[in-house]
Amino acid sequence: MRRSALYSSSAKPIQPVSATQAVSEVTASQAGRLTRLRKHLRLNNLPLLWSMLGLLALLLAASLYSGRPGDRKITQEDINAAVLKTLETTQLPSAAAKAYETIIPSVVRVVGYSKSSDGKDSKDGKDDGESERSVGTGVVIVDKGIILTNLHVVQGADTIHITFADGMTTTASITGVQPENDLAVLQAHKIPDDMIAATMRSTADLRPGDQVMAVGYPFGIGPSASSGIVSGLKRSFRSPQGQQEMSNLIQFDAAANPGNSGGPLVTMDGEVVGIVTAIYNPNQQRTFVGIGFAVPIENAASAAGMPPF
Repeated sequence: MRRSALYSSSAKPIQPVSATQAVSEVTASQAGRLTRLRKHLRLNNLPLLWSMLGLLALLLAASLYSGRPGDRKITQEDINAAVLKTLETTQLPSAAAKAYETIIPSVVRVVGYSKSSDGKDSKDGKDDGESERSVGTGVVIVDKGIILTNLHVVQGADTIHITFADGMTTTASITGVQPENDLAVLQAHKIPDDMIAATMRSTADLRPGDQVMAVGYPFGIGPSASSGIVSGLKRSFRSPQGQQEMSNLIQFDAAANPGNSGGPLVTMDGEVVGIVTAIYNPNQQRTFVGIGFAVPIENAASAAGMPPF
């Protein structure tokens, strides 16, 4: 059975159990190393942490139930050494890599095509003179094939093609628009059997400095990922032609270029907090200079008639 749109159950991601709870005391020589390693544990390494806690439980049980005279009891220093050994010999995955793995099944390539002037179709039903007019990105928000993207990516296109993460390509129709936020809702005409929708997360607790990732098809290359931070909130942006001004935008510094438009801006949990919509470039060269803007997911989801958080 297919699922409806997914929303994160909590505003803030639940932090894994701190290593401090497993190691109550450390020697002066171990303290520095433990502090550095605890930072890695905060990056969603819950399975590893549970494995470590299981090891500690076994060590403590052995210490408590060792009843033979002369047996050496396991000390806190032994436990600290075992924890450090596990941490220092285990490759910890990066938060950005885990975020990418989470979101990538829901990211699609969006291409708009225009028909030739004569309007003649080929025998297979395709326009012989059909030409690519725009390339962008989209994100599946409902697994029956409902996709969010930017309106400027698909506006004016005679045909819209979608390519899913597994390589499947199909056409799509525009089912809704929100011009004030440069948003369009697409319905894919065919979908993969194992379609996975992205999880959306409220921006209510989003703060400058929070890590985020932009995933999409810059200049048609991709899927590509770039990471950065939230640079600011409630920003305004006016298009270079001055025809439209958008407000309440998320400013971010993860690299974005033409083709990223319509793609998701995600947290390190891989949850969507915005739809990439514009980059600021005073030299008009359409290249990234460090300032990107995304429409908050609350606005974007409302374009598709999604319920509020």
